Amino acid sequence: MTHSQPAPPANPFANEPPSQLFGLPMPMAAALALRGERIGDDRAQVRMGFQPAFANSRHQAHGGAIAALLDCTLASAVRAHDPAGNGVATIDLTLHFVATASGDLIASAHCERRGRSISFARGEVRAEDGTLVALATGTFKLMPRQALGG
Repeated sequence: MTHSQPAPPANPFANEPPSQLFGLPMPMAAALALRGERIGDDRAQVRMGFQPAFANSRHQAHGGAIAALLDCTLASAVRAHDPAGNGVATIDLTLHFVATASGDLIASAHCERRGRSISFARGEVRAEDGTLVALATGTFKLMPRQALGG
């Protein structure tokens, strides 16, 4: 996904609690300060608030936190057609770290292809100043909410 592609539509989940991400309960979302900003049209955008507890020795966002942000954002794009009705399981996630950053990070992702059960997405993370921080592609298994127990 390039920086010039259209943003996903407004977030119908704007007032959800910090332990949810686009309608799904996710305690890790609260731990990593993930906030779903936009979802729909096969796209998602998630912000990760900077937290010193998830910084590396240089006081920049740790690669593991960036990986979690990308995993959650790509997974959200895959379920953007029915965010509250589907969960996903990550099958494969490939990341490329491009630059370091501190401060809030914004991930955006697009579902490239959705099948009946397997979907593919790509996305990126940028710093608030627009600096490209990381790129990712992922493969996900769609899982209807009733199969997830909720």
